Amino acid sequence: MASATLAPAETKAGPYAWYVLGLLLIVYILNFVDRQILAILADDIKRDLGLKDQDIGFLYGTAFGVFYALFGIPLGRLADSWHRVRLMTLGLALWSTMTALSGFARNGTALSLARIGVGVGEATASPAAYSLISDWFPKRLRATALAIYSSGIYIGGGFSIFIGALIVQKWNLAYPGGGPLGLVGWQAAFMAVGLPGLIVAAWIFTLREPVRGHSEGIATPPHPAPFRAFFQELLTIVPPFTLIGAAQGGAAVFARNVAVLLLVAGLVAGLVWLGEPIPQWVAIGIGVYAVYSWAVALKRRDPPTYALIVGSPAFLCVVVAYGLNAFLAYSVAGFAPSFARRAFAIPPEQLSAMGFWIGAPAALAGFLGITLGGRIADALRERSPVGRVHVILFGCLAPIVPVVLTFTARSETMFYVMLPLAQFLTCGALGASAATTQDLVLPRMRGTATAAFFIGTTLLGLAMGPYLAGRISTLTGDLATGVLSLLITLPIALAAILGAYRWLPEAEATREARARAAGEPI
Repeated sequence: MASATLAPAETKAGPYAWYVLGLLLIVYILNFVDRQILAILADDIKRDLGLKDQDIGFLYGTAFGVFYALFGIPLGRLADSWHRVRLMTLGLALWSTMTALSGFARNGTALSLARIGVGVGEATASPAAYSLISDWFPKRLRATALAIYSSGIYIGGGFSIFIGALIVQKWNLAYPGGGPLGLVGWQAAFMAVGLPGLIVAAWIFTLREPVRGHSEGIATPPHPAPFRAFFQELLTIVPPFTLIGAAQGGAAVFARNVAVLLLVAGLVAGLVWLGEPIPQWVAIGIGVYAVYSWAVALKRRDPPTYALIVGSPAFLCVVVAYGLNAFLAYSVAGFAPSFARRAFAIPPEQLSAMGFWIGAPAALAGFLGITLGGRIADALRERSPVGRVHVILFGCLAPIVPVVLTFTARSETMFYVMLPLAQFLTCGALGASAATTQDLVLPRMRGTATAAFFIGTTLLGLAMGPYLAGRISTLTGDLATGVLSLLITLPIALAAILGAYRWLPEAEATREARARAAGEPI
């Protein structure tokens, strides 16, 4: 698909761009309310459905995260080739509906299926939003805009804790034996936060679609068959259809694909034989095999995109570095409410107060941290090609002490002070990481780049972090041990950051040349 050169857009963002960003922020807030509300409901769900901490980790992370990551790839491709506003509208309607349906779950299996649906729907949001923001905002404001959008993680996550706790407390007091349709508090909370998303979906539908690539003066013509490309992408990443995609590449590609499938299946079988839960590792195995199949197919069908994403050590280092940041951050967010309820024996009638003191400071800390981190990342990028990597490094190291103090707190005051401080210090790396990956690809590749970036924060961070924290908690009987044990991954994160320092300047400077060498007509 050829790219045409046009006059660069103005270097300032207009009022409509900021309006779009504000509405996208609302969508992302809803995204994380629906995603994170399970954290405050965890102990009630455990009690009513007979689950363990490792099961909560699976529901919170893996069931959602694996399918969010996998469908993010073809949906990212669709965001690169179709109407992004319509895609986000459909996705928001889907995940809001599935969140509401979570309220009817009567067992862990039903709740897992609903969480999978939420993951698929939410996979539309960031690829479309990142691409829209990158077209509405000039490059010099991109990290700031993406950081503001990403603050929805913390606003939504914090609000979900408070509103979920409030609904559960009020509902259970009003209906001690179950309310209408036999629903208890945690089920009513799912329904209450899911349904408003359908109204916002209609609002999103009214947004204008910008010219793709306008912010950099590189206009990309409309894709002639976006849904054909989407379904082709889907066939490369959804097992067992991945075998069909591999066969299209020839006998050698098919043989390697089958070998990888057997290797992954063997590793999963070994973990199950050692006593690990089947759903967790089957889901992870599906994710690993599917991503391998997709990467091989991408190299065959779109060599320039492969070269700038999968074939770029700088890109991969940023993904791993932030993925491990999320590995710890998601675990802290997912289990902090349960830790507080158990460590400080919070009674049911004080649940909403606990939700406020966890949720409100978390929302404020996250918003301030990610916005400030984005501004600092943009300022440092003006001075050095690796300026934004400084912020990623800070986000890796600075939260360690507050996280330790949070999960070893002996008083509620210490817990309530240290938790938002840890979140404030952690979240600044997201805007810097996201903007860095966007800068490493061409405009037509941004949706796919976003999906690849979120593989790190889902398959690595969300699908593994909360589960491992919950699994270790189940084995040791101590939730704090489960969360704090994840700090063992710090050396790997530091190695990835050092790799980004080394390879990023050349990767960004040679972006067009490497794309052209791989066949891009620019």
